[in-house]
Amino acid sequence: MLVAALAAAGVQPVAPAAATDRLAGETFVLTGTLPTLTRAQAAAQIEAAGGKVGNSVSRRTHYVVAGAEPGAKLEQARSLGVAVIDEAGLRALLADASADETTVPLPK
Repeated sequence: MLVAALAAAGVQPVAPAAATDRLAGETFVLTGTLPTLTRAQAAAQIEAAGGKVGNSVSRRTHYVVAGAEPGAKLEQARSLGVAVIDEAGLRALLADASADETTVPLPK
């Protein structure tokens, strides 16, 4: 009944955006201020693509996303050999994650 009433009022159902697991198993740490995304927005996008967001850098971290004034996490990532990317790099990974067909494997 509720659905019929909503439909009669002109409300149209919208399917949720399909989540992907393209970044499944990948762990990200955010540091510094990103140019256009808040940390919460970046974390939500990573998680929507199947990735995990951590608070500290370790050998298990796959990527450190560094913005302006990154602090000690950047140095720790470099000393551990963890890949460091900027917001553009994150957006590229997310774009790959949302593509229907991707033939290029994610770098480790």
